[in-house]
Amino acid sequence: MKHLTTAEIENGLAEVLESPKDNGTLELIVCRPQENERKVLETGELDTENGLVGDCWRTYNDGEIETQITIINSRIIDLLAQEKERRKLAGDQLFIDLNLTDENLPAGTRLTIGSAILEVTSQPHNGCKKFVERFGLEAMKFVNSPVGKKFHLRGIYAKVVQSGTIRQGDTVKKI
Repeated sequence: MKHLTTAEIENGLAEVLESPKDNGTLELIVCRPQENERKVLETGELDTENGLVGDCWRTYNDGEIETQITIINSRIIDLLAQEKERRKLAGDQLFIDLNLTDENLPAGTRLTIGSAILEVTSQPHNGCKKFVERFGLEAMKFVNSPVGKKFHLRGIYAKVVQSGTIRQGDTVKKI
């Protein structure tokens, strides 16, 4: 698959920036049972101790609770992946149509999804070698650029503060 150029990414950015500031939508739930393995879930369980139940998040970042849940804007990954089936390769667990900027979701902001509550953490989320392999060097450079950082195009981290059930299509609300 041919990866997008920086110009192609820039051309699609306006649509990404139209994501709602509240009342977003949980578009996709992806569990990573093992490294490089992806399982798309219709329904998931979020747990304060285990994050997304069945996910191997503890193997990343030494199981740091601040990086328990990874969230990416569904519009940016739709653009970069180019095909719906490739979105899950991003390595994130929750794909949400919501504005992820610091202005909209500063660290400490709480989000309700289904019966669960998440809290946005301050940990930076950056594109890495795997992101380059899956979506291209220009995509990684773009999401790690000042513009990419401003809009959190590589995503954000959150931790579960209230366990609960989430489903694709759930509304995501700031509380």
